[in-house]
Amino acid sequence: MNARERLFVSYFSLLFFMSHFNCRAKKNRVELLKLLSAADYHVLSLDYRGFGDSSGEPSEAGLTSDALYLYQWVKQQNRESFVCLWGHSLGSGVVTNAAVRLQEQGSPADAVVLEGPYTRMREVVAIHPLTKLYNFLPGFESLIWHILEKNNIEFANDKNLKTLTSPLLILHSEDDNIVPYQMGLKLHQISVQARKEHDIDAPVEMVSYAANLGYSHNRIYLDPNLANVVRGFLQRLRQ
Repeated sequence: MNARERLFVSYFSLLFFMSHFNCRAKKNRVELLKLLSAADYHVLSLDYRGFGDSSGEPSEAGLTSDALYLYQWVKQQNRESFVCLWGHSLGSGVVTNAAVRLQEQGSPADAVVLEGPYTRMREVVAIHPLTKLYNFLPGFESLIWHILEKNNIEFANDKNLKTLTSPLLILHSEDDNIVPYQMGLKLHQISVQARKEHDIDAPVEMVSYAANLGYSHNRIYLDPNLANVVRGFLQRLRQ
């Protein structure tokens, strides 16, 4: 049995980490992947097209397609694999897009984890520190909106969670300086309400991290209990 066969022969939860822009080698991502791997999860990560080792031009449709391809490839290796999609920051939009698409195709994702998620791209761009830095320039804000609209970039987590039926875990730090904690809370409320209205039993959980812990946007991996949080969530789904 070769290494690839050994990877997919087990029934351990197979966790995907869909990182945001830059590349998978960024310190916070490496540390999170090491933590999850040490907890006996098979972890696959990717560089989005146009970043790291991946070629091509990034777009919402393209990034979503990349996530779908990777998910479906893993399922093809072992149909019994329990696959969880994990999205951090921008990756949360990629993951909910992919999860909704899988659901529409009749093969919903086994579970979804969103770390530091935003409501939709336009709202988070409007309050991003770099945007605020240049907002004094005449026409800067309208230029940003034009770019998003021209390239059909939406990444609407709030819209996606109104229809998503997969089990959902949200992780968010109260001192997040990139994506406000209130956005994570809003997404949790949207999902809970939608599942109540449509009588969907799949769980929705949210873990909040106090501001005094200093985890901000990129350091939730420092939580010494994170592996247990993830393990507990996934094991409850397997019961």
